[in-house]
Amino acid sequence: MGFLQLFYVASVPVIKVLLISVLGLLLALDRLDILGETARKHVNHMVFYVFNPAMVSDNLAKTITWESFASLWFMPVNVLATFLIGSALGWVLIKLTRPPKHSEGLIMGCCAAGNLGNLPIVIIPAICKEKGSPFGDPDVCHKYGMAYASLSMALGSVFLWSYVYNIMRNSASKFHREGNADDDISKLKASGENPESLPNECSETLDPSKDAMDDAYTLLLPDAESVENKKIPISEKIKSHLTKISRSVNWKAMFAPSTIAAIAGFVIGLIPQIRNILVGSDAPLRVVENSASMLGDAAIPTVTIILGANLYRGLKGTSIMWSTTVGIIAVRYIFLPIMGALVVKGAIKIGLVNSDPLYQFVLLLQYALPPAMNIGTMSQLFGGTESECSVIMLWTYALASVAVTLWSTYFMWFVSS
Repeated sequence: MGFLQLFYVASVPVIKVLLISVLGLLLALDRLDILGETARKHVNHMVFYVFNPAMVSDNLAKTITWESFASLWFMPVNVLATFLIGSALGWVLIKLTRPPKHSEGLIMGCCAAGNLGNLPIVIIPAICKEKGSPFGDPDVCHKYGMAYASLSMALGSVFLWSYVYNIMRNSASKFHREGNADDDISKLKASGENPESLPNECSETLDPSKDAMDDAYTLLLPDAESVENKKIPISEKIKSHLTKISRSVNWKAMFAPSTIAAIAGFVIGLIPQIRNILVGSDAPLRVVENSASMLGDAAIPTVTIILGANLYRGLKGTSIMWSTTVGIIAVRYIFLPIMGALVVKGAIKIGLVNSDPLYQFVLLLQYALPPAMNIGTMSQLFGGTESECSVIMLWTYALASVAVTLWSTYFMWFVSS
């Protein structure tokens, strides 16, 4: 299949996403205000709690069996690789551009987390339906493509809310602590007071001679905590560290509705007794699966419209970090896809990935996507980077129409050659 034909097949779904996104952006304009801030919030909740879970559980339940499950084990590894490689590239970008401290977590998050859910669910079915698609029969391609995209969405949600969430939370808390300390010092200087002349109630912590004596005393004596730690069994130390880690993870967010729906879809698909009751034209409770399928069909157009409406905030963004924004675009659309192609190619060569070209295409596509939209939710949650996030999202998604099309074309040639 020629390059131009592959380019056409890859460009059609991206153009569809672009057109519907523009519609969502127009509906969010202040003159129309059909998808204003309150409306977007409610529609986002519908997608998050109803449409996406219904689509994920339905697609996995219909396609996952023990045979297909055994062949999909590499996808969690691949998704984790996208996060790790992306965060490493984000760390390099921070060292090169030296952005403001409060935006470091946002930059790391944008480089690490791609939109592994919404865009693959829109792009893959559209590619399957196009004439000249390298993935064979459109119905079979759609069936398995939606299963791969649904699993990608569930895995992306888990890693996003466990890995990126903690990166942004730690960055924000560190910045707030440093900011509070700087504010305290600036207030003292502004008041004209010398820290040494503070009232007696503070002298206990600010007396240099006493601090020096305390330091010498603590140096001469063994640390009580270290002595106590020596007596603590290794098993208790491991248990203590695991407890700290579990407390730092946002379990409620990590087990989002889509993740729970993915677990339910796996259970239905892998247990024949339940599958025979719910899935199939002869299943006695097929109306349940049909209802979930009907709700899931509403996910794709709704998600795409909301995507455009959410980007409207970027048009009103005032804080633009050009060097950082260009760096994030380079990470997501140049360096990460190149490294991803090397990872997937290596996995194919040593036999870790099966020969299904559609499955290989999904693995490759996971490296060439714009940042996850939920990063905007996290920036609002921790505060301080909302305007920067809106601008980054606007430019990365505006360029996605070109970048994703070109990489999709190359990836289709790669898996079909």
